[in-house]
Amino acid sequence: MLTKDEMEFNPSCPIPKSDYDKILLAHGGGGTLSHQLLNKLIFPQFQNEILNEHIDSAVFKIENKKFAFTTDSYVVQPPFFPGGDIGVLSINGTINDLAVSGADPLYVSVSFIIEEGFQLEDFWRIILSMKKASEKAGVKIVTGDTKVVDRGKGDKIFINTSGIGLVQEGVGISPKKCRPGDLIIINGKIGEHGIAVLSEREGLEFSTNIKSDTAPLNKLVKNMLTVAKEIHCMRDPTRGGVSSSLNEIAQEGHIGLLIEEDNIPISEEVKGACEILGFDPLYIANEGKLIAIVSASEAEKLLYEMKKNELGEESRIIGRVTEENAGSVVLKTKIGTKRIVDMHSGELLPRIC
Repeated sequence: MLTKDEMEFNPSCPIPKSDYDKILLAHGGGGTLSHQLLNKLIFPQFQNEILNEHIDSAVFKIENKKFAFTTDSYVVQPPFFPGGDIGVLSINGTINDLAVSGADPLYVSVSFIIEEGFQLEDFWRIILSMKKASEKAGVKIVTGDTKVVDRGKGDKIFINTSGIGLVQEGVGISPKKCRPGDLIIINGKIGEHGIAVLSEREGLEFSTNIKSDTAPLNKLVKNMLTVAKEIHCMRDPTRGGVSSSLNEIAQEGHIGLLIEEDNIPISEEVKGACEILGFDPLYIANEGKLIAIVSASEAEKLLYEMKKNELGEESRIIGRVTEENAGSVVLKTKIGTKRIVDMHSGELLPRIC
């Protein structure tokens, strides 16, 4: 019998029980299998007071200043898609993880893993788009790394980014702060990024050109935090879409969330594409959207401020926090019925970020 210390540090420590003996694509899709991987294997081994918050960035204090730190890897295929590319996606994604943690993004690192044979012209396009994205957001790329792997040992290009930002005094974003009666706000139409990437990858043609919504949300969030002190939680619904983000909030905050189908903004183009492909827009990835949960007393004021920003013009209230169904998300349909919105269990759209 292994002692507790041996269990923690011995490489022969038995792996936790799982339904799978190999990593699947779905383990990286942001749904049920992703969370099983995190909660069974990763979080228990590295747990500490910062990691245990389970938010988009690590938030900590250094000499009485509060910082947020985040990291992410981008493996989207194809690397170029309508409305963006892997470069702009990596910068905006890192900025947004910091922003929805309540931070003002300052510095970003960039590391490239490039497959031998990747076109230099394409790499240059990515570099320029990253430069433009960082300048637009007002952040500096300050360090990084480049590696090249053998032909066939990678997939064109992967990018890893990390970012650090400053959290202003009095700002505290956490699902644990959400309370019954709080309202749920989203800043615009959902599902555009996932459908844009899929259409490019599979060569699908729709009647209109659906573009990725990738955008930096830090300036929008900064304005939001100046007018509303009771923003309890924020998330950017990327992998797994709105459904995964809301389920994460409900489970971490031990609250129920009720959303109304009539109030969820979805373009007719995305609706049509999802109907053709058999997808639910709630599960499709976004890259320029945020969900905010705010005290009901400040919701209208916050909504007014969000609509003044080009990235929040179509903001609306889509639901509320409830005392019922703790840990779950419930959708009120257009015909008045209700159904549980679970995290997806498979891989809807591989390699969307």
